[in-house]
Order: sequence, then C-alpha cells, then structure tokens
Amino acid sequence: MKYTFTGKNMSLTEDIKQTSEKKINRLAKLLPDSAEVFVAVSKVRHQHKMEVSIPLHKRLLRAEVTAGEINACLDSVVDILEKQVKKYKGQLRERSRRNVATTEEQSYMTDHEEPTEIVIHRTKRFAIKPMDAHDAIIEMDLLNHSFFVFRSAATDEINVVYKRKDGEYGLIEPQ
Repeated sequence: MKYTFTGKNMSLTEDIKQTSEKKINRLAKLLPDSAEVFVAVSKVRHQHKMEVSIPLHKRLLRAEVTAGEINACLDSVVDILEKQVKKYKGQLRERSRRNVATTEEQSYMTDHEEPTEIVIHRTKRFAIKPMDAHDAIIEMDLLNHSFFVFRSAATDEINVVYKRKDGEYGLIEPQ
C-alpha cells in the first residue's frame, strides 16, 4: 500500500508515520495491493483529528476521528475502516451466493453495485430560489437544518451550504 501523509497545524514525525503505517497495515490483507492511503492529521486546541481515506475503484473508504491523543485517533480510525471493509466484503459474498461471481471480483473488490435494500422513505420537493451563500446560510439557520440547497445568483448553478461539526459553514459548488 502507498501512504500519503498530511499535517495541519502540526508537524508529522517519522514515529507517527511509522505507527500509522503499522496499524493501518492490519487492513492490507483485506485490500488490494495497489491501494493508496491518504492520512491527514490536524491539531485544533488540545484535540487531534485524524482522517484516513482509501479510494478504491468507484468506492471510497473513509474514517474521521477526533480525540485527545493521536494513538486513540489511530486506533478508532482503523477499527472504523476495518468494519467498512468487512461489511463490503460481506455484501460481495452475499451477492456471489445469489449470482455467479468470479473470484477476481471478490479478491479485488471490483463489483461496485449498491445494495438493493436501499429504501427511500420520504421525498421532499421545494422551489429553489436564486440567492448568495450568505442568504442561504441565514435561511438554513432559520429552518434549523444542517444543509441547504439553493441556486447561486452569481453563477445560476445549484449549490449546497452545510454546517460543519466545528460550527463553521461549508459550501459545495459544482465544477
């Protein structure tokens, strides 16, 4: 596996990198050999935040944990990722029992159909008004929602504003 480390508001020592690689390598037997692992570690006040992303073909394994110590973050992230991989492998095995699947699909995780058990319980329709991001945030706060979809008055494209876990706001714009 190939690792890419990023540090924000802190410098990553070789010890942190080696420990991270060692613990994340627990997943190596469950992932393809060509998997890339992106590790981002940041420090905000007295809390460490670790984000690990493993992009696979049409699938993204991702975990994000905030804790007081880096090792606690790392242990939690690896546990979360291990559960995600095992769940996906279980879906592959279940699908292979129903359908005739090749062993290559199972070993390299290339079957990426979504589970058929997804049920939409509610559909909501609303008019999308042209506004700027600031007005959309005000509207979102008034509705007490965690995100708000709106049409940008400047670009006339659909955008989304959302409230982040740290209390700040984010904006999603199409490319």
